[in-house]
Amino acid sequence: MSKKSSGLNSGKKLKQRRKFGRLHDKKYIKRVLSSKQSDPLEGAHQARGIVLEKIQLEAKQPNSAMRKCCRVQLIKNSKQVTAFMPGDGAQKMIDEHDEVIIECIGGKMGRTKGDIPGVRWQVIKVNDQSLDALLHKKIEKARK
Repeated sequence: MSKKSSGLNSGKKLKQRRKFGRLHDKKYIKRVLSSKQSDPLEGAHQARGIVLEKIQLEAKQPNSAMRKCCRVQLIKNSKQVTAFMPGDGAQKMIDEHDEVIIECIGGKMGRTKGDIPGVRWQVIKVNDQSLDALLHKKIEKARK
């Protein structure tokens, strides 16, 4: 077992030893090197945003569908993300300049799921009304 350096000029050696030891600590690595830097939601599960435009994305091979998505500008930090509009006829319920709430789509490690390239979020609420309830005609869309 190696002994810690001690002496007048041992500061550099002690600093290197501390750095090496920290790189093997899982909690330290998770805290320092976490993906919050690249996460537009900044660690939150859901975020509120404004719909800028509705777009259609082509599905990855071997599927050949046009997936209905929308560009959303987040209110908390003004970042723009692409969100999937789930359900049949969802693009008719969501208009430009509507306020929506988005959440993670559920891919592994926070990445994309399924055959939609680069889309990590989905719309769950439109103008504070559930998108699922709107699609099943349980409620009507509120006018803002």
